Amino acid sequence: MRHAEEVTFGGSALDRAGEIRNNPAVVKYARAAADSRAILFWRGKPLISPARPASLARLPMDHPVLADAKAEPILLGREDGAARFAFDLSPWEPDEVDHAGLGAFLDPTEQRHPALPEGMVFAELRRVMTWLDARDAELAATGKAILGWHDSHGFCAKCGVETHIGQAGWQRQCPACKTSHFPRTDPVVIMLITHGNSVLMGRSPGWPRGMFSLLAGFVEPGETLEAAVRREVFEEAGVQVGAVDYLASQPWPFPASLMFGCRGEATSQEITIDPVEIEHAMWVPREEMMEVFAGNHPMILPARKGAIAHFLLENWLADRLD
Repeated sequence: MRHAEEVTFGGSALDRAGEIRNNPAVVKYARAAADSRAILFWRGKPLISPARPASLARLPMDHPVLADAKAEPILLGREDGAARFAFDLSPWEPDEVDHAGLGAFLDPTEQRHPALPEGMVFAELRRVMTWLDARDAELAATGKAILGWHDSHGFCAKCGVETHIGQAGWQRQCPACKTSHFPRTDPVVIMLITHGNSVLMGRSPGWPRGMFSLLAGFVEPGETLEAAVRREVFEEAGVQVGAVDYLASQPWPFPASLMFGCRGEATSQEITIDPVEIEHAMWVPREEMMEVFAGNHPMILPARKGAIAHFLLENWLADRLD
């Protein structure tokens, strides 16, 4: 697909500086360099300047706020040769927290640290991802994903001993059994399934009213992407799928997935849902989907901008899936 890397979190060509991760002396030098910058996160939320056009905040490495950081910073990569490090400020406790909105599906709350300028806030990445340019979005997604991995993988999966950070944040090493652990990414297929002029849409239990999306599911061990597409669609909606093509991918740090966008041709049309997996599924004609995207549909809301489902549907409507 020619437009594949226009998807949110893709296409910025970040230099990830992988060749220096295992060289502590070089990483230490990079941390001390005058042009290196810190990118901050609080409980998964990146620090941004939200005034449009919004931007990911980059702070000097000696900024006083970094005293509240948790553990070692993570080397995210380089911009124009200058290093970028992710710092986790999760131990900081704001004076006021809106617990009703904090952690919601689209968390609307923003947190302001007293040591930072008034215009900088920690904001939920799902809510602001389309506000950022490609480079800021990739840095934010990478930082959120890698910090989330460290937060949930602090102990050795083999022997249970607490592990230590290595390779500038891209490894955890067990001091007891010497096992090396690396960041985990879970492969997920998300499918644009068509039958004639219609596309298959579904919704999961608990989603906001009117929210529908393309069907999706995790790839199982020993399974190809094509097989996963066919299995997931049949399990969730009872629809048989024939030919399957890969279209585009999207890193999805909620918490640690890589979405493989695929196109599939249905060979059956009758829908029989698995109520454990999804709440409802239906075929939506192209003309009706255009009304959805225009915000005029009485039942279906447009797919969320920034998500690969929106990207695939938009390109399907524009006949740009080649």
